[in-house]
Amino acid sequence: MASPMHQFEIAPILEPFIKTDTLEIGLTNSAAAMIAASLSITALMILSMSGRAVIPGRLQSIAELSYEFVANMIRDTAGTAGMRFMPFVFSLFMFILIGNLIGMFPYAFTFTSHIIVTFALAATVILSVLVIGFAKHGLGFLRLFAPSGLPVLLLPAIVVIEIISFLTRPVSLSVRLFANMLAGHTMLKVFAGFVSSLSALGTIGIIGAIVPLAGTLAITALEFLVAFLQAYIFAILTCIYLNDALHPAH
Repeated sequence: MASPMHQFEIAPILEPFIKTDTLEIGLTNSAAAMIAASLSITALMILSMSGRAVIPGRLQSIAELSYEFVANMIRDTAGTAGMRFMPFVFSLFMFILIGNLIGMFPYAFTFTSHIIVTFALAATVILSVLVIGFAKHGLGFLRLFAPSGLPVLLLPAIVVIEIISFLTRPVSLSVRLFANMLAGHTMLKVFAGFVSSLSALGTIGIIGAIVPLAGTLAITALEFLVAFLQAYIFAILTCIYLNDALHPAH
């Protein structure tokens, strides 16, 4: 039975475009999956909204529901002022969601199962929050780390805790997505491997494979739910962090 971790290995698809002793640039399965996700989202948005029908079809309904879902998320967490960041949050949500769903296809690559990808997304969010916060409030953005109404004696300890909490945001944001996708796909591969191995043992093995087959189907259904939930959690935490940049005083 093949190793369940084999599915996460990054492998080149084409010969490297640039290759030196210290640098290698080429098309890998991870890059191809990210390109596929980006093209899929672009195609969905362009094709679904090209007609702009009064009575939307299936594609237009998907696009409109996705837009309203993210828009409501932003309004509920960051207020109407947060709507200026709608393109950013919507792009993050759709990119992660489509990337997770692409990984559900057999032999496809799940790029969100790699910490380097999820950390890059999380770091982009946190850097954006810092830029927006200081651009809008200047040094007043530092009020985020000193909640109002605190006793003076507690202020130094709370400031340190708030700073540590802020600095760990990109780690928690990235690890949550990466760990869930990695663990889910690993379990799915293990159960599917049991089914394959037992089925090769003949009639008794086929009968015994019923239990892991049921487990595989259950985990597959759960993985589709996790694919959506992880995209939602990443997006809504992004909205919360943007709200901190817009309204640091609390």
